[in-house]
Amino acid sequence: MISALTIAAVTAVLKSRIENWLIQHVAAGSVGADIAVTALPPDRIATGADERPQLNLFLYALTPNTAMRRPAGAADRPSVAAYASFDLHYLVTAYGAADLQIEILLGYAIHALQQAPAFGRAAIRATLDALADTAGGHALPPAYALLNQSGLADQLDQITVTPQFLTLEEQSRIWSALQARYRPSTTYRVSTVTLERAVEQP
Repeated sequence: MISALTIAAVTAVLKSRIENWLIQHVAAGSVGADIAVTALPPDRIATGADERPQLNLFLYALTPNTAMRRPAGAADRPSVAAYASFDLHYLVTAYGAADLQIEILLGYAIHALQQAPAFGRAAIRATLDALADTAGGHALPPAYALLNQSGLADQLDQITVTPQFLTLEEQSRIWSALQARYRPSTTYRVSTVTLERAVEQP
């Protein structure tokens, strides 16, 4: 059965992809400082003269995916699981106080997601297992410790990441709703995430 942790697992997979890309390409050397990768609401990120180099991945909307529906006749079969399928919409934002840091970081984020626009089952499972690994003796937040139990890797053959190109007006509405200081951003749609509820036999 698909876990309620599925949405969080998708965010964790994308965040891990960006983090690993930055490490592989020694991105910290390009901006002269360590780079934080977070998944926070933008209004919780400190901005201003001491703003640190940072990439933030924020889930700002869920929309129904009508391409995935219950099988025909499922309503008449109590044993068939009920499910809802969603596309997840993410805002990827770059922060930095020094010249060109924001532009460099946003470029790295776009490259990281563009080079891996689809995540297959093996990649998803390996990422979630790595995030839940405590072999190094470090303690994990409870959410990360549970992510590899989400069932995401067994849910679909893959999840796909597609750039979305919003108008300035659409971007302005998002930032106004967030009540956060604007920073250059890009948006992505991730398809498809399914939350499933087992239907008991009568």
